[in-house]
Amino acid sequence: MKQFLVIGLGNFGYHLAIRLYEKGHDVLALDKNSDLVQNIKDHVTQAIVADATDPKTISSLDLKDIDSAIVSIGSNLSNSILAVLNLQESGIRHIVAKAINDPHMRILEKLGVQEISFPEKDIAISTAERLHNPNLIDFLPFMEGYGIIELTVPDRFIGKSLREINLTNRYGVQIVAIKEMVPEKLHFIPKADFVLKNSDILILFGSDKGLGKMKTD
Repeated sequence: MKQFLVIGLGNFGYHLAIRLYEKGHDVLALDKNSDLVQNIKDHVTQAIVADATDPKTISSLDLKDIDSAIVSIGSNLSNSILAVLNLQESGIRHIVAKAINDPHMRILEKLGVQEISFPEKDIAISTAERLHNPNLIDFLPFMEGYGIIELTVPDRFIGKSLREINLTNRYGVQIVAIKEMVPEKLHFIPKADFVLKNSDILILFGSDKGLGKMKTD
């Protein structure tokens, strides 16, 4: 069990805090909006009304056992930055912050934030990828230039083994897992002699260039 501090209880922070709590972790949720705090108080360990941009507020909290602090202030760039600075000064070792745009993301990087989430951008990219490719089920940006995708088996791969389609050598793409729907089964790092069916779903990791070439060849 870990201890998390979630600052900012808009949609992202709200659902993140609840999910972490459901996973069995201690979650302290904080927002200066009393209505948002009231909405979440029964779904986390503790919820308080407080302003994270005020250094006295952060210093007054007992945060010595917090494993990670998540700053999910999405409407005001300066408030997000102030909250990050206050957490750093309080000694929080691991900070995750939500970015609202590219300049915000670059500032957070300069501040040394360990993890930066850009949910609106990630959702937009994922939606665009699915619209572009009808075989694509989901797309998850992994790091700059790389992604993880779920893909229904293209017609040209049906009936062929992984050795035959040779995705790693042809495109630099790695098959992480295969979801068999009939019968329902998940294969992690499947063997080269696995023969693909039209009901299978591929989970692939690779560069955007390699994944794009594989989907369009």
